[in-house]
Amino acid sequence: MSHVLLLNGPNLGTLGTRQPEIYGTTTLAEIEETVAGEISARGWKLVSEQRNGEGELIDLLQEHGDALGAIVNPGALMIAGWGLRDALADYAPPWIEVHLSNVWAREGFRHMSVTAPLSAGVVMGMGALGYRLAAGALTRLVTAS
Repeated sequence: MSHVLLLNGPNLGTLGTRQPEIYGTTTLAEIEETVAGEISARGWKLVSEQRNGEGELIDLLQEHGDALGAIVNPGALMIAGWGLRDALADYAPPWIEVHLSNVWAREGFRHMSVTAPLSAGVVMGMGALGYRLAAGALTRLVTAS
């Protein structure tokens, strides 16, 4: 069965309790369930991974190079995750970058992403709904089933 990679970076394993005023109260498990439901109509399976270390995220991208596509929330690694950026540059399947908060409405250091220019698109500021929107977009971007 074909799969989609859902890759979440540092600190995203604590969603639901981590700064809910910024990131909301939806847990990562609830997000995974939503994304899995969104892609299931295409007969796709979801492989969801969350790691706090950049090297671990790079390893996962390399392990899942056969995925149909990916949804990636690099967290703070969007700012200076150059190793992750290079791995995403080599990642052939289409992928969409997601951020729960609107990074443009936050601190100035968050206004640049080294990873976003490589993505097929970026969804930000939509909270947990952003993952569902990214999954829906991915089902339209990927022609294989």
